[in-house]
Amino acid sequence: MGPRGCLSHRHNAVPGVDLAGSLGKEPEQSGCLPAPAQFDDFYERKDDAMAVPQLLNDIIQVLLKLAPAASLVSLVLAGISLRREGGTTFHVGGSFTKWMFWAVVFVTLGPLLGWFSSFGIATPVPGGGIGSSWLASFESDVSSFVTNFVAGRMIMTLAAFFVLRAILDAASGEHPLPSILAAMFLLGAQTTYTLIQSYNTGTQFATVDVLDGLWNYLAGTIMPIAAGLAIVGAIINFATRRPAMRLVAVALAMLCVSGIWKLVLSMEA
Repeated sequence: MGPRGCLSHRHNAVPGVDLAGSLGKEPEQSGCLPAPAQFDDFYERKDDAMAVPQLLNDIIQVLLKLAPAASLVSLVLAGISLRREGGTTFHVGGSFTKWMFWAVVFVTLGPLLGWFSSFGIATPVPGGGIGSSWLASFESDVSSFVTNFVAGRMIMTLAAFFVLRAILDAASGEHPLPSILAAMFLLGAQTTYTLIQSYNTGTQFATVDVLDGLWNYLAGTIMPIAAGLAIVGAIINFATRRPAMRLVAVALAMLCVSGIWKLVLSMEA
């Protein structure tokens, strides 16, 4: 054994044979470890060989392009969960709020990935189109299915079934309002999706910005309409000699929901 772990050719020399040849060159020591420069060349070649496969880039592109379709499907599932949880109310942390949250996340998925870069984790999003033709066809077919089948036809059918459910609820002595609200939510799923997209700021805080925008829209637009409906219900209850003051109090609270929130913030400070 030679220096630095090299195998010595002297022990394996064949008598009468000159391994160095007639030119007086040193025999090549094949058992020696490569020099540091050879290590550098080896690792450079290895780094070049570890490029991201095109198929993996295409799969990432497909998932990102299908995020809007997934958001629309989440809104449909949120409408169904709204009726399941009561219609006029919903559970905090229940199915309705979870599907609404996922709808927002899918819309803001691209900006949300920017947080990984701030954590020191490289998340290179591939640019350009989808290189694999069959993956591009798959993405196009799924998007077309969600747009034409789910959003174009299935939402209308589900809303019609909820209207029928409202009639059956009234016939059985229950209140038809929960089913009617679920039907209205489903009919406005595409409009809700467009509203969510309009609140997308494209920054790392896009998800929270969308949630803040939805809260402002709920407090400034939906609550006054709900307050008017509560007043109408109070009038009907008063005419039929049923309790009406509860609905009046609910209408006042809906009109003052922004002020109540500011009051809560001031009490915390």
